[in-house]
Amino acid sequence: MVYLARALELRDGDRGALEALTRGKTSTATVALRASTVLLAADGMPNIRIEQITGFSAPTVLKWRNRYAEGGIEALSDAHRPGREREIDELALIADTLSNDGIPPAELGISHWSARIMAERHGVSFSSVARIWRRWKIQPHRIETFKFSTDPGLESKLRDVVGLYMSPAENAVVVSIDEKTQIQALSRTGPDQPLSPTHPLQQTHDYKRNGTTTLFAALEVLTGKLSADAFYPKHTNIEFVDFLGRVAHAHPGIELHVICDNYATHKHQNVKDWLAGNPRVTMHFTPTSCSWLNMVEIFFGIITRQCLKRGEFSSVKELEETMDRYIENYNQDAKPFTWTKSADYLLGKMSSLTMRAEPSRCKQAPRTVLPGGPD
Repeated sequence: MVYLARALELRDGDRGALEALTRGKTSTATVALRASTVLLAADGMPNIRIEQITGFSAPTVLKWRNRYAEGGIEALSDAHRPGREREIDELALIADTLSNDGIPPAELGISHWSARIMAERHGVSFSSVARIWRRWKIQPHRIETFKFSTDPGLESKLRDVVGLYMSPAENAVVVSIDEKTQIQALSRTGPDQPLSPTHPLQQTHDYKRNGTTTLFAALEVLTGKLSADAFYPKHTNIEFVDFLGRVAHAHPGIELHVICDNYATHKHQNVKDWLAGNPRVTMHFTPTSCSWLNMVEIFFGIITRQCLKRGEFSSVKELEETMDRYIENYNQDAKPFTWTKSADYLLGKMSSLTMRAEPSRCKQAPRTVLPGGPD
């Protein structure tokens, strides 16, 4: 037998406030569920149905019905519990977190602190550690990468490339080019399990390799479109010279500035000979270990996430045709990437990282440190 509870009577003006609480913008998830319980009860819904919707037990549903009836909306918040709050030595906890460059003692056998491990170490609650770390903006779970650059022309090259992004030459076209190498045509060993309301798309963890290809791409900085792209089985200076010809053909009769990284094939004698025969084309090289300055790398990240990462390709031909379709659709709605960091800002950032780096951890004397990025 199902016992029905009579509809809960709301106080004047409380419905709007309760509905706001259920949206969670000004409340915790727990309070939002309590507010939902009260609203459902006010609509006359049986308690057993409220239990199914909220996940609360029968006593909990009755508890929050009664709490509201006795104390209104304020009663839905957690009441202050009696007793003296435990004192936490916040500075000691922060000092422990940051000691030894934030690396836990070797005897613990862990690579980084977690809030639960630190809480157990200091005899406090997990939520207290998490709250203190948030207050001090400490995130032991995160890690960023950086790269040392030994390029003697670091500053001049960086200013040259960033200058082209932020103040491109008039009556000229700036393109960023690079190769995305070893793109694998992978097919799964079993059929995918389709997406459903309760399960994500599932793929077998093992796969079959069906060959590789290399994508050469030229990103037009002003428009964000790929003005040239081509697939090659290799990525030697021969393929690079051929692709430069395609880029020049895509931008006829105009001064062309080409940004690329320091890959050896980009500086081969065959490339120099081609440039000598095409004086309207000027090459601009990013500093060593600074391929993150090459804007086309942004597009490579996008096509990897949206086209390649979960794709299945039974052959290299199918892989290349799929990427061709993606690039065609991408160009229809392409928008330029806006470069916002000046050369002075980047050089200052690198300098500050250098000062923080410990010479004893480097094989050489302190060098300029670059923010991490595609390499």
